[in-house]
Amino acid sequence: MKNNKLTYEKSGVNIKAADKFVKFISLKSNNSKKSGKFKNIGGFGSITQIPKTYKNPQIVSATDGVGTKIEIANILNKFDTIGIDLVAMCVNDLIVQGAKPIVFLDYISINKVDLIKLKQIIKGILKGCRISGCELVGGETAEMPDTYEKNKFDIAGFSIGLVEKNKILNKKISKDDLILAIPSNGLHSNGFSLIRYILKKKKINLKKNKYLKKELIRPTKIYTNEILRLVNKNLIKGCANITGGGISENLKRILPNNMSAEINLKNIKCKKIFKWVKSQGVSDIEMLKTFNCGVGFCLIVSKAKINKIYKYFSKDYKPYIIGKIINGEKKIILNEKVEWNK
Repeated sequence: MKNNKLTYEKSGVNIKAADKFVKFISLKSNNSKKSGKFKNIGGFGSITQIPKTYKNPQIVSATDGVGTKIEIANILNKFDTIGIDLVAMCVNDLIVQGAKPIVFLDYISINKVDLIKLKQIIKGILKGCRISGCELVGGETAEMPDTYEKNKFDIAGFSIGLVEKNKILNKKISKDDLILAIPSNGLHSNGFSLIRYILKKKKINLKKNKYLKKELIRPTKIYTNEILRLVNKNLIKGCANITGGGISENLKRILPNNMSAEINLKNIKCKKIFKWVKSQGVSDIEMLKTFNCGVGFCLIVSKAKINKIYKYFSKDYKPYIIGKIINGEKKIILNEKVEWNK
């Protein structure tokens, strides 16, 4: 006899598949934890104890997504790195304040629960958490069949960190401090709507282009370990995560009202992928306001501490001077031009 009763599953939502996914996350998350302090997956809310090592802890929080880089993952059918991007976009904002990431939560909304795809995404998130030294303690997976087209999904992340009150950054920036660039490892997770527009306009088959296939899915560099070492050693005054808006818009956010930054664009070490984007007909102005152009993070430091700072970085991410702090009304002065072909 035919069953005509209305059910949630008939509307396109598979609760059983979602439950299986929660169990998978719980197992993977618990296996990755060293402390055993977090046992929140599957519960209503995550409970986290503030470590007793902090004397005057300040809570810092950040939330973000990865934008349309998701569409690159869809084109390539590769989902094991996009979770790293998600963690990176959140924790890289926390460390700008000098905060150590403690916990991370994710939100995944998808057309239809696809366990293979979702498991790959979670594996990436867990890897990002391991790199940044925080723990995945909860999240939400929403199956939304009429909101998203077939095979479409979106992800968002939320992270909390702690910093001692006397260690909060971006407070003592002064005239003649130097601005150092820490290299990015590529595009990170910004500007992908423009990248995808170029691919479409130039009729580039991403699956058949080995170079772009590798570069466009490369996960965002997580700077937690390097920056927190500098914070603990009192070696930096401030730092900025260079995301959408480029160097100018992000560096401006941490400047005191009576200080400006003078940047020599000629000093920027531009990576090959940005040279490729530029060669597709993108203007200098558009490049600088859309992409990091090879600068993943900026540090503001006193001249006396530069040599001590260098030893905390590997060869690939060694900082270099791109400018200095000057008197002025909180603006960014860009000198020279980026040498795209050097």
